[in-house]
Amino acid sequence: MFLRSDYSGEQGGGAAALTFGRVERAQTTPQFATLHDRLADIDWTPDLGARIGSRDWWRGLATCTSLIVVACLLAPGIRPIAGASPAPLAGADWDDARAQAIAPLAWGATTGHRMGANDLAQPLAEVPERPIEERSATLGSGDGLRDVLKRAGVGGDEAGVVAGLIGRAVALDSLNPGTQLDLTLGRRPNKTVPRPLEAMSFRARFDLNIAVSRVGGALVVTPQPIAIDDTPLRIRGLVGQSLYRSARAAGVPAKAVESYIRALASRISIGSDVAPTNIFDIAIAQRRAATGEVQLGNLLYAGLDRDNSALRLFRWDQGDQSGWFDANGVGERKGGMSMPVDGHLTSSYGMRWHPIYGTQRFHKGLDIGAPYGAPIRAAIDGVVAFAGRSGGYGNFVKLTHGDGLATGYGHMSRIAVAPGTRVAQGQVIGYVGSTGLSTGPHLHYELWKNGNPINPRSMAFASIQRLSGDVLRSFRARVANLLAVKPAGR
Repeated sequence: MFLRSDYSGEQGGGAAALTFGRVERAQTTPQFATLHDRLADIDWTPDLGARIGSRDWWRGLATCTSLIVVACLLAPGIRPIAGASPAPLAGADWDDARAQAIAPLAWGATTGHRMGANDLAQPLAEVPERPIEERSATLGSGDGLRDVLKRAGVGGDEAGVVAGLIGRAVALDSLNPGTQLDLTLGRRPNKTVPRPLEAMSFRARFDLNIAVSRVGGALVVTPQPIAIDDTPLRIRGLVGQSLYRSARAAGVPAKAVESYIRALASRISIGSDVAPTNIFDIAIAQRRAATGEVQLGNLLYAGLDRDNSALRLFRWDQGDQSGWFDANGVGERKGGMSMPVDGHLTSSYGMRWHPIYGTQRFHKGLDIGAPYGAPIRAAIDGVVAFAGRSGGYGNFVKLTHGDGLATGYGHMSRIAVAPGTRVAQGQVIGYVGSTGLSTGPHLHYELWKNGNPINPRSMAFASIQRLSGDVLRSFRARVANLLAVKPAGR
């Protein structure tokens, strides 16, 4: 819809002559312009940032200055506002106000509403001390017992005496960091000397408390043994969909479950030989104190009741015979040479063209290509005879295994064992690298028999530990004790 005022003009010939936008005002020039019109045409506030120095600019500067002067002349100024000031408090009013105010203690602050002091109140020359103070101290890492007692407020001489007395009952270096000491300090004759020790107690071991008391002016140390029940913790349960999760849900600690699975894996295949209907049977070393504390130890027994057979493995660590044994004293199979690294064979044992010297040379081992940093594991149980830099071998580790057998691992990027340490089959001893005379990351693996190199691929051996004599009788007694323990919850 259009209004009549929206456009003007007449339509003709089927088209309308319309004008959109600003309508130009007809410019008329009066014959005599008034003073008001002339002043209106003057720009009194030009942009002072443009056309600096022109007549318009000076006019704008004069306008700005005039406005500032007028504003200053008309400003009322700053005058203080008179207000009523309350009269200062005095007497009882002041005491009441001070008792309920927040102020530093040094300025006589008090708490709550109380009566102000009068002439009958006399200030004390010295604040009396408590006759007895109960304190506690914690033995830190690297702390000595004497130093801890001194920090707790015991005098240096007396702290040394107490440490000496306790050292006769228990070795001071056997005290674990974090041991808490509960002390009772008595009255002292004046503030210039430390308080005397009246009593002290702490848990020296899981099965021992130590109490110190003053009897007839002398300190006496009294060991207080704690009764301990060493009955193992035995747990049985259904394997279900996951052996690990079922055992954890039954209350077996994670570390014990891992040891249990490794023990079973030395005899059976966990993936194919364990069914959901099987029953796991686990026994863990446990110590229960009469005071209620419980300590869990290592896995002692790993059993698995299968549909047609039962697997019973018992941990035995005495002397040179250690590992998992069945009820008849037959141990796990040892040896069985395994590949030290996951990779592919790049060079065999025997004569070959040397990739660096460019000549035919005898290769005394196997080269196994593997990614840089891949773990290298001991092929069999042994002792580290050498671990360090060795000429063209680069970073090199040599293990001895008894009966004149030894293995060597070269070109490592990093060594993970030290000379003289005992390693188990599968234990990480280093990582794949390319040190020494090497053209890329790989493991050079050698095998010696009585000092002579032999082909590692031709060597396969195994040994089985068997208990006998008095050791076997002790082992069977332990087996009977473990199987006699009732499972938890039954």
